[in-house]
Amino acid sequence: MLPKHLLCAAALCLCFSAAGALAQTAAPTAEPAAEPADMPGMESSAPEAPEPPAAPAATPATPAATPATPATPKATAAKPPAAPMTGPVRNVVLVHGAFVDGSSWNGVVAKLQQKGYHVSSVQNPLTSLADDVAATRRVLARQDGPTILVGHSWGGVVITEAGANAPNVAGLVYVAGIAPDLHESTMDLMKRAAPAPASQGITADPTGFLWLDRSKYHADFAADIPENLTRVLSAAQQPIAARAFSETVSQVAWREKPSWYIVTTRDRAISPEVEQFMANRMGAKIVPISSSHLVPVSHAGAVADVIDRAARELSRQQ
Repeated sequence: MLPKHLLCAAALCLCFSAAGALAQTAAPTAEPAAEPADMPGMESSAPEAPEPPAAPAATPATPAATPATPATPKATAAKPPAAPMTGPVRNVVLVHGAFVDGSSWNGVVAKLQQKGYHVSSVQNPLTSLADDVAATRRVLARQDGPTILVGHSWGGVVITEAGANAPNVAGLVYVAGIAPDLHESTMDLMKRAAPAPASQGITADPTGFLWLDRSKYHADFAADIPENLTRVLSAAQQPIAARAFSETVSQVAWREKPSWYIVTTRDRAISPEVEQFMANRMGAKIVPISSSHLVPVSHAGAVADVIDRAARELSRQQ
């Protein structure tokens, strides 16, 4: 069982998301997206160097000094080249938060696909910041061309680290997301406001993973989603390691990438004041939505429209 002070602090820094996307609120229709442009593939490998010719028996010392030469192109081939940063932004990578999986983006995925985007939803293990960043980078490595990286709740911490020094990430969208600065943790940010109502519904198991109280799920996390759906969402929750909320980022993508931030004004899991602080600090373009914390589910259309507008603006800058 975790020490009491760690549990209390972890409860303040809840970064929630939600699975499923059956409940969606219609949003204003965005202008039609441009047809996807063909992007050159990013996966390639350097050719292996030819085997050196056999040396005469009388001069054995000459080939003995050369084996290191062919190793260089082989090592280069193991690292995929960066995707080109030209052309329109047609790739979207979505990163979910705690207590759910990538299906929490289903409604947003459907809306973006209708607009012609190539969309990928990361499956975070929620075992540590490093593990979630690694999962996100694996998906980023498969994108052909410029990509917009999106994080909801805890996913904001993940994209802050994973998006830094990533040549194919053109911009970031935080959806009620945690956006730490260098060497800052989720806990550090949550201390900026009084405990959120949702913090009362967090419990830790003996292995150090945090779980959500199903009886408080609707009121504190998904008040604008029908209760019959929130019962399904709460049943499918995935726990997150409590220690993740005290882990700090070593790189800050929003300091080098254009950013957008959706502030959920009726959020009971993360204080809207803390969201506003993070958005202002990063100089993000702010879009307020009157929503609970589970905005990707309750307002999938509106979230997709913000991502679409961000991608269009980034495309004009290419």
